[in-house]
Amino acid sequence: MVVRLFAENDIDPMVEIWLAGSKEAHRFIPSEYWESNRSVMQETYLPMSQSYVLEAEGAIAGFISMVDDYLAALFVSPAEQGKGYGKLLLNHVKNQKESITLKVYQENGHAIRFYQKNGFVIASEAVDDNTSSKEYVMVWNKKA
Repeated sequence: MVVRLFAENDIDPMVEIWLAGSKEAHRFIPSEYWESNRSVMQETYLPMSQSYVLEAEGAIAGFISMVDDYLAALFVSPAEQGKGYGKLLLNHVKNQKESITLKVYQENGHAIRFYQKNGFVIASEAVDDNTSSKEYVMVWNKKA
């Protein structure tokens, strides 16, 4: 198992993991929303971010994408969840940052608990302009 900087040929499997993970974790948002954003994710969001992939047994099992200190995406293939891969990816970027901010849907209790277990705290509430769903803004700070 290895975490490495993503390469251009990783984008297609990353988009598939993002799409499957988004539909699974965000059942409160119509799946058509995620399908309609596939090309934007593939052509804009992933290329503009600093992303790392986790390879397990020669295949990409998950990825994390950062834009400066903002955690834009953390997804593990639904078939690979529960193996500690999300924590591994998160720790990879925590080792490089002094602080990290992210947004998570309030209805995604599983993700909220995951981030809280990994040292994030809820800093504020917001509403996602694209889905009108309530979100939490969560922050992690490296201990001095």
